Amino acid sequence: MGLPRKALRTTAIGTASAALLAGSATAAAPAALPAAAPAATPHNSAATASPDVRFVDIEGDGGIVLKANVVTPAGADGRQTYPVVVLPTSWAMPQIEYLAQAKKLADSGYVVVSYNSRGFWQSGGEIETAGPPDIADASKVIDWALANTPADPERVGMAGVSYGAGISLLASAKDKRIKAVAALSGWADLIDSIYSGRTQHLQAAALLSGAGHLTGRPSAELQEIMTAFLTSDLTKEQEMIEWGRKRSPATYLDEINANGAAIMLGNAWGDSLFPPNQYADFYERLSGPKRLEFRPGDHATAEGTGLLGLPNDTWTSAHRWLDHHLKGVDNGVDREQPVLIRTRTGGAVETYPDWKSVGADRKKIALGEAQSIRTGVDSGANGGLIFLSSMLDQFAQLPPMASIPLLPRSFAAVWQSERYWTEQRVRGTAKLHTTVTSTKESGTLVAYLYDVGPLGLGKLVASAPYTFHGRTPGQPFAVDLELYSTAYDVPAGHRLAVVVDTVDPLYIEHNPTGAQLTFSSPAADPSYLSVPLRQK
Repeated sequence: MGLPRKALRTTAIGTASAALLAGSATAAAPAALPAAAPAATPHNSAATASPDVRFVDIEGDGGIVLKANVVTPAGADGRQTYPVVVLPTSWAMPQIEYLAQAKKLADSGYVVVSYNSRGFWQSGGEIETAGPPDIADASKVIDWALANTPADPERVGMAGVSYGAGISLLASAKDKRIKAVAALSGWADLIDSIYSGRTQHLQAAALLSGAGHLTGRPSAELQEIMTAFLTSDLTKEQEMIEWGRKRSPATYLDEINANGAAIMLGNAWGDSLFPPNQYADFYERLSGPKRLEFRPGDHATAEGTGLLGLPNDTWTSAHRWLDHHLKGVDNGVDREQPVLIRTRTGGAVETYPDWKSVGADRKKIALGEAQSIRTGVDSGANGGLIFLSSMLDQFAQLPPMASIPLLPRSFAAVWQSERYWTEQRVRGTAKLHTTVTSTKESGTLVAYLYDVGPLGLGKLVASAPYTFHGRTPGQPFAVDLELYSTAYDVPAGHRLAVVVDTVDPLYIEHNPTGAQLTFSSPAADPSYLSVPLRQK
């Protein structure tokens, strides 16, 4: 099935935007590498009280060179060992990404080895997207650290942001030496991240692809997969899914549990690349020591200031986690409720004993009135733009908005709740159940949950896409869809609205020209949206 012309145009725009974003984030990196060198000079009297920084080459899997830096505690003389933390870099980021955090860790008694993931910048090889060579690289770096630094082989940890988080989780399944992991803004299920609801996350994939080409050397396999993904080549769908499964920590859950590493997961509610649902599902299935934290923001924005050396809650939690599980510090992290969330509205911190306790109470919004819509037009209800929209929500509490009364009913189905006279604290994962009848065998729908004020202005609470293929035209079928998890307070006097349309710039849509969708609510199987709530 070919990609529609308008989607191709959007892909081109998205890829160009990705290149610009990646360029602005990393353009200064080559100049920064030499600038950091004086910190590694042990003869400078001002540096004697600071951690020692060295830039080194480490042999990775297959003999490639991994560019790395090593930070050791000040005064380390080889007469004692220290816990070691290995930090693989994020997608498209240079090897100095973690230098500020590495120095903080070294100041508190760690050896830290950060390396540029294969295929990016000056490291050798090609981009394997956390494939087997990347996981073998992680073990090679641990080998090197144990042989060349005062690292304690019994106290090995890994941590990272985004790509580094995914590699750290995957490595914990394959290397029993890893005792603790802090995986920030990462993924547990790659398919459920960028192909959730059987729908291509266009802007996310285009950004990753563009940044990879700009800063590294994508492998032939990666290029083939991304071409099939962005052109909607369904003949390659199973191949794409298997490729993603091989790179998903959830695939290796039994091995991760058997090895028993203590795992901390941190993410943002609005992560454009790796939505929170897949991390929460993975967390629930971990059997060892574990912790889960969600905060407002988009991909890597919750921990971004920490990479600059500024105070940062996420990195503070990660340090506490590593301190307890690698250094044996009695800091209480093992006695706290392990699920911590910060709300999008007001930033309140809440803790829970487990994920299923978040939003344990539920309220249903009935979708009783049948509605039909035409496809192929963005009604005005959408999830916004990658990074920009969630960052506006994070820093200004301005999520994507839509005027619910003005949404064109020809292109958007709309249902509203009663007006709530008390605050409704939405926590966790809203779930849509409905019956769909299509005039074509394929189609895409996107569901939204809005907080609607007295004047009809809706603020986006949650959303998610759903795509179907091979359906018999005119024959109803059930749809069950989980919206992206969130923590949002709906003020007293407001309503909730459920909106369903068929086009969102975040996704590739599969609606043939002239298609119509009807949403009905049979008496034997009523349609509804189940909203998770925290009661006072």
